[in-house]
Amino acid sequence: MKLSKPKYWDTKFNLISILLLPITLATLLVIFFKKKFTIKKKFNLHLICVGNIYIGGTGKTPAAILLANELLKLKKKTAIVRKFYKSHIDEHNLIKETFKNLILNKNRISGIMEAEKASYDTVVLDDGFQDYRIKKDLNIICFNQNQLIGNGFLLPSGPLRESLNSLKDAHIILINGEKDNKFEQKILNINEKLKIFYSNYKPINVDQFKNKKLLAIAGIGNPSNFFKLLEKNNLLIKKKLIYPDHYEFTDNELQNIISEAKEKNYEIIMTEKDYYKIKHFNNEINFLKVSLEIEKKEEFMKEIIKTYDQNN
Repeated sequence: MKLSKPKYWDTKFNLISILLLPITLATLLVIFFKKKFTIKKKFNLHLICVGNIYIGGTGKTPAAILLANELLKLKKKTAIVRKFYKSHIDEHNLIKETFKNLILNKNRISGIMEAEKASYDTVVLDDGFQDYRIKKDLNIICFNQNQLIGNGFLLPSGPLRESLNSLKDAHIILINGEKDNKFEQKILNINEKLKIFYSNYKPINVDQFKNKKLLAIAGIGNPSNFFKLLEKNNLLIKKKLIYPDHYEFTDNELQNIISEAKEKNYEIIMTEKDYYKIKHFNNEINFLKVSLEIEKKEEFMKEIIKTYDQNN
């Protein structure tokens, strides 16, 4: 059963987080020993990891797609490698819609080896910052400004897969949202060499939903980010339906949603990622098409390309 993100993950001082601290401390110990004793494998290609430390909803997959397409423009033979999860078919389809060179494998190392055999010179690893077996040439860590690090605790007390100290192994930080000087200073105190960039989602088909009453659906890591994006673009949400990340809708559920929307004269809108799970159903459900845009993209790409020269 998939679960939605617990609310206490965003609350700094709460009883549940405190009660779970012994498990969190055990998590810290496991991470420490994994990092200390895992032997890293180096590959004969350039390996860029787009990852996160906040679990889910940081925009790493759209960032990986954008980066891979930019590298193709620079004549780098690029593949996206991603660990295969049966329940993540939504994200797999989303990637394939805009980038064809996707390698899925239940083992990331095997997936990268596939890319080597196919003569790719660059792999963008979508997720995998916490896979300590893999030697990366560059680590890009994604955050969403709406959540940043939540309550700051590791799982299960909080939403972090690793502590902020793990940013010592990062090179670039990509924050989806507005400039945040306080957070910048916090992470620069950990690693002064970090390069920090910002990104934003630009809605492409927003006019399609103007002046309509919306029934908005989100089954993503942080559903509130989707609703805030709709509200920021002055769209009228009459009802919100929230589901766990990678939720698999049944035909019966979809039919009930459509029936309610018709009864109340609502237009249905969902995230693009959710749509790729249900587009086989019918054409009565629409999605918000968005484009990820990186501020100072040329400077961002220059930082990426620098690592090629350093590893030659």
